[in-house]
Amino acid sequence: MSMKLIQGDCLPAMKEMPDNAFDLAIVDPPYGVGMDGAHFMTKSSKTEAKNYTEKAWDKETPPPEYFLELLRVSNNQIVFGGNYFIEYLQNTSCFVVWDKDNGGSLHADCELAWTSFKTATRKVRYLWHGMRQQNMKHKEIRIHPTQKPVALYKWLLTNYAKPGQTILDTHLGSGSIAIACHDYGYDLTAYEIDKEYFEAATERIERHKAQGQLFQAVEVMTVESIKGRVGN
Repeated sequence: MSMKLIQGDCLPAMKEMPDNAFDLAIVDPPYGVGMDGAHFMTKSSKTEAKNYTEKAWDKETPPPEYFLELLRVSNNQIVFGGNYFIEYLQNTSCFVVWDKDNGGSLHADCELAWTSFKTATRKVRYLWHGMRQQNMKHKEIRIHPTQKPVALYKWLLTNYAKPGQTILDTHLGSGSIAIACHDYGYDLTAYEIDKEYFEAATERIERHKAQGQLFQAVEVMTVESIKGRVGN
């Protein structure tokens, strides 16, 4: 398994790639809806707003050539916010509907991901609403205003990727997809143009890897200690 994380613009990089360089692209490009502000409102009376560094990355959608290159360098694609990019994407029978289970929030109840797969539309339900998350025992620290849960990417990999396939992500963001690919053993190449996000994401990924190695070491030690007792 290999993981290649690059701080830089994905578009010129894709222009240098050969056709069908990746088996699957899973991307979350800007929707152009202004989610890059410094004060990200949860719009919930039970949760305080989260402050992020003010940015300007979500003022507009990617240019048409981004989608042309994305479709050229990957065999299949999953594009979050696909409903914002219909003019650049072909008709599809398979949208992925992420039900955030965030009843009471003024944010959208669901998020749509366009896919190139010829199967039926599918829905995945995973609570993701400010401080409230599906897995409260292992809550994810929010480092990006449009961060998605690791479990969502694991669901996508389970349902739309095959072992041994290579994955492309053009907008790494918080790095959730990298953690999912690491845990499931997929080769990933990912780009993030923003230095602050890139550093925060790589730190998060390395911390996750270190925790996994620690748990693995503890498990090995436990097994060895059991063997020792049996031997005695």
